[in-house]
Amino acid sequence: MEVNYAQICKEVEEICKTVAVFINDHRNQVQQRDVETKSLNSLVSFVDKQAEEQLVKGLKAALPQAGFIAEEGTESTQGELYNWVVDPLDGTTNFLHGIPIFAISVALMREKELVIGIVLEIGQNECFSAWKEGGAFLNGHPISVKSTSELGDTLMATGFPYYNFNRMDEFLNVLNIFMEKTRGVRRLGSAATDLAYVACGRFDGFFEYGLSPWDVAAGALIVKEAGGKVCDYTNGDDYVFGGEIAATSSAIHAQFMEVIQSAKPQPK
Repeated sequence: MEVNYAQICKEVEEICKTVAVFINDHRNQVQQRDVETKSLNSLVSFVDKQAEEQLVKGLKAALPQAGFIAEEGTESTQGELYNWVVDPLDGTTNFLHGIPIFAISVALMREKELVIGIVLEIGQNECFSAWKEGGAFLNGHPISVKSTSELGDTLMATGFPYYNFNRMDEFLNVLNIFMEKTRGVRRLGSAATDLAYVACGRFDGFFEYGLSPWDVAAGALIVKEAGGKVCDYTNGDDYVFGGEIAATSSAIHAQFMEVIQSAKPQPK
């Protein structure tokens, strides 16, 4: 059965918007007793879990043959050909602390290929979306990455390591170079939002390690469909499941990756 990616994408946008209302209704209402610690600095609340249940229910109806790779494990059955990659609330720590930067992230993979991506940044009510060979959009309007080609004119984004500190030297080396050679580095606390902001030209590049597939899958496709480049730290394509990602505009990609690769600690 042939899947109409454009049609499914629009259906999923509406599903995400409905779930976003539920999440927004619970802002500043979660008590400390409602919060669980999954692992070091990885938090979850009933809002994450119920939001994922709602997303899974809607996504099953939109594409019954697809399986799931979901952060909170509401549904773990994987499909033979299609799988949804779901983060019901990327930026949970922001959400719990009343910081209005958090997003729903939903992607569809056909085998190992990303074919649909939606990032709904709830605080700003901005829905970023893309499907394979269909372009990228913000609230229905086409978007594209920036065309800035001078590193000194760029603004970068990253995420701080929060559980895996084994690569801190490498991370700090990259951070040091970008702090010196760009207009600055921002840390929003939501990788999905960071990637969406690269896609629409607010950031020129984003890098982070220690991530999971549901953090990056949707945003990665949106960046690519917006004309950007997405890779792992070796400039390869293992950025969904490989735990590290670099996403940039095409104009700055070569310079960006030169910094990423030059900052690795040299063997003693």
